[in-house]
Amino acid sequence: MRKLFFLLLLVACQTGNAQTYPARPVRLIVGFTPGGGVDINARLLAPKLSEALGQPVIVENKPGAGTNIANEFVAKSAPDGYTLLFNSPAVAINMSLYKDPHYDVIRDFAPVSVFSDSTNILVVPSSLPAKTVKELVALARDKPGTLNFSSAGSGTTQHLAGELFKLRTGTQMVHVPYRGSAPSIAALLSAEVQLSFVNPLAIGGHVKSGRLRALAVATAKREAIFPDVPGFAEAGVPDFEVSTWYGLFAPKATPDGPLDVLHGAIQAALAAEDIKRIWAEQGARVDLESRPAFADFVRHEVERWSRIAKAVDIPME
Repeated sequence: MRKLFFLLLLVACQTGNAQTYPARPVRLIVGFTPGGGVDINARLLAPKLSEALGQPVIVENKPGAGTNIANEFVAKSAPDGYTLLFNSPAVAINMSLYKDPHYDVIRDFAPVSVFSDSTNILVVPSSLPAKTVKELVALARDKPGTLNFSSAGSGTTQHLAGELFKLRTGTQMVHVPYRGSAPSIAALLSAEVQLSFVNPLAIGGHVKSGRLRALAVATAKREAIFPDVPGFAEAGVPDFEVSTWYGLFAPKATPDGPLDVLHGAIQAALAAEDIKRIWAEQGARVDLESRPAFADFVRHEVERWSRIAKAVDIPME
């Protein structure tokens, strides 16, 4: 009888949470500086969430340590649905790059929903003589260790994509991490670095203006967003697919009520015509429609990036 009482009390509390949530502003924590893909997507999502929830949704940037600062902050926050994490594969990749990141993405987070998923694009400054992947590889082999590739920080998909590219092509290049995509792209535009793997949402305009040159999309075949740019297999580099997804997480013990409300709000955002138009323009997609599906996906991502990190032999920090 005592157990039944507490079970009924828990159900009642969760139902109440769902009915009253949210009663105050919601914080969306981003582990990158403003201007990059994660931040841009967070700021696209925030007003949609605010509209659906009836409360302000505030994007707060906490960059540093490959997003571990933001990840740990949210993991240790109150599990009430008011402090949330918006991140990319970095939250899964870090499980393989850090010996003790002070959180575990499987143990400490409740995946809420994916917001978008798109490929990465290998881009170079227009001043670089290489106009194809083959020419870039030849240049890298001719001058080992002299080409630099930028990333939004250690442990990001941009970092791992560069390391995987080195492995698949047998080249030697130097990784230059920045504190977010914006400074990474700025370094690329100024030719401070010679290449990077970037999400189309962040660099599509620079490619169209001619300041950057797209050499390949990190998929097996071409993407509709850049029909003139080959996939890596077509460009001569097989087994090279690196996508970037953006998703929402809550602390693990957050009740189902708020999680369901948040998931429903994101589904409403994805159904909005302006978001659908932006995703079509940027080649983004969303294939995971439920919380359990996203949770399974995150577990697979941890396993997948662990295999890649071991293959490219990146030492744990």
